[in-house]
Amino acid sequence: MARELRAQLSASQGGWRLYVVVRGSLDPWPEHSFGPGERVPTFTERAQALTALGFVQAPAAGWEWTEFSTDPADPASPVWLLASVLVRSRQEAAA
Repeated sequence: MARELRAQLSASQGGWRLYVVVRGSLDPWPEHSFGPGERVPTFTERAQALTALGFVQAPAAGWEWTEFSTDPADPASPVWLLASVLVRSRQEAAA
């Protein structure tokens, strides 16, 4: 069975970035930047980025979106979004 990892999508430094969390690794995590802009990357753009990083979305896995407030005590404060999905290595998924 292929090992499942978690990929996360977050807005950072004026644009969206996708990275795969590889716990226990001393190497930098695989990461893709979508460039500057506020538009959330589409499902297809996220899938293409995962493929370029060597991963595929795990079967039956769906993107989960979480909203975080910059000031939890103030309901009018800005929020930021974090999305995550389970992924597998393309090599392991093909085996």
